[in-house]
This record gives sequence, structure tokens and C-alpha cells, in this order.
Amino acid sequence: MSNDLKDKVAIVTGAARGIGRIIARHLLEVGMSVVLADMNEQLLEKTNEELCEIGPTLQVQCDVTKEQDIELMVAATIGRFERIDALINNAGIGNPHCPDIAEMTAEFWNKIISTNLTGPMLCSKHATPALRHSQGSIVHIASVRAIQSESNNEAYSASKGGLISLTHAMANTLGKTGVRVNCISPGWILTEESTRRKDGRQWVPTEAHHASHPVGRVGVALDIANMVEYLISEKASFITGQNFVVDGGAVKKIFI
Repeated sequence: MSNDLKDKVAIVTGAARGIGRIIARHLLEVGMSVVLADMNEQLLEKTNEELCEIGPTLQVQCDVTKEQDIELMVAATIGRFERIDALINNAGIGNPHCPDIAEMTAEFWNKIISTNLTGPMLCSKHATPALRHSQGSIVHIASVRAIQSESNNEAYSASKGGLISLTHAMANTLGKTGVRVNCISPGWILTEESTRRKDGRQWVPTEAHHASHPVGRVGVALDIANMVEYLISEKASFITGQNFVVDGGAVKKIFI
């Protein structure tokens, strides 16, 4: 547990489910106040009802493709907690499958880029004044598909690759004012949503799936939350502009 995070304030986008929900839960457990931002109002309300039992929360409906929503999110955070110490840019379109490149529309491409890349930039833009004041930290959530891809991943991979580049660019810009910026690229991470089948039953990874990772298991969302905690803590005060691959070593393994 990072004691220096107690009573500080984090915004987590895409907090209603998946990795974002677990990040938010974990930051509450280490003593932070957490702003839960998501565009799914119904799911956000359900998540807030669960997490507010752990610590101080504020739920804000926010579509990260709409700059006005982001401005209102930041204003609501300052209005309630009077500060921002960490921004976790987790919101994104998670389904990486694209149409064939010969059939992809500009509309499809722009939707992915707007959500996964422009959204984090806009959130960072509006949170930066408060983060400069608190000497805070930004963490972008990218993907291993930014550095290792497969067929029909063009828009998703490009958006996440751009997020890694945005990270080191922002780190150089904001470092002189005391704000650190880092990125996490998750690999195969199990969540309730990712293992739920269409018939409502839970899908369970096989031994072969676990064995494909050098550490012997598929990841869980807490693996990402733990890295977020570290990166926004004082223990990481000399770390900025970096992309951390959290994937159990999978991208370092040759598949034959």
C-alpha cells in the first residue's frame, strides 16, 4: 500500500466496469478519493453504489469524445474535492476487431481514434492545471496491441500506439511543471465482462491459455491496478514518459 496516496484524489475514466472498475476500487482501498467517470449512466450508478462503501466517490457521466463533458467532469471534481492528484485515462473502445482495411470507413476509424486517443488528450488537457498545482500524475491505459498486433487490428492498434507516443510527448512538456505521465499496456486481462459468454455463462481459460504466458497464468485486472498505484505514488517519482507492458511476459515469447 502506498501511504502517500491517502486522502489524495484520482479521476478514473471508464470506471463503470472492467479494468477501470478494479482500478477505482483499488485506489479507494489505498485511501484515495475517486471520481468514477463513464458514459454508461446505469452501469456507473451501480458501480458507484458498490464502491462508495469503500471510500469517498463521485460519479460523473462523461463521454470522453465530448470536450464539454470532460470540462464538466473536471469542474465537478474540483467542486467536490478541491484538487486532482491523478488522472487515469482508461476509457476506450475495447473491441480491437476492425473490418478489412479495403472496406474500413473513415467513420469507423475516426470513432476509435476519437475515443482511444483524442479522449485521453482532452482529459489531460483539462486536468493539467489542477495536476500542476498538486504535482500530480497521469497514467494512460494502452494495450500490447500497440507493439504487437494481428489481423484486422489497424484502428485499435494505431490508437493505442498513438497513446504511447502521447505519453512521452506529454512527459517532456509537463515534466518541468512537476507532472509525471506514464502509460500501461495490458496484455490478456480477465474481467467479468471479458469472460462472460453470450449465453450468460462464464468462460474459463484453459491450462493452455495460462501456459502460453511465461509466468504461467493469464492476467487479472488487479495486476493493472497495482501498477497504477505504483506509478502515481511517490515511489515512482523518478519515472515519467514510460510505457509499462503488464502481460505476464507474453510479448517476449516466441510462438512457433
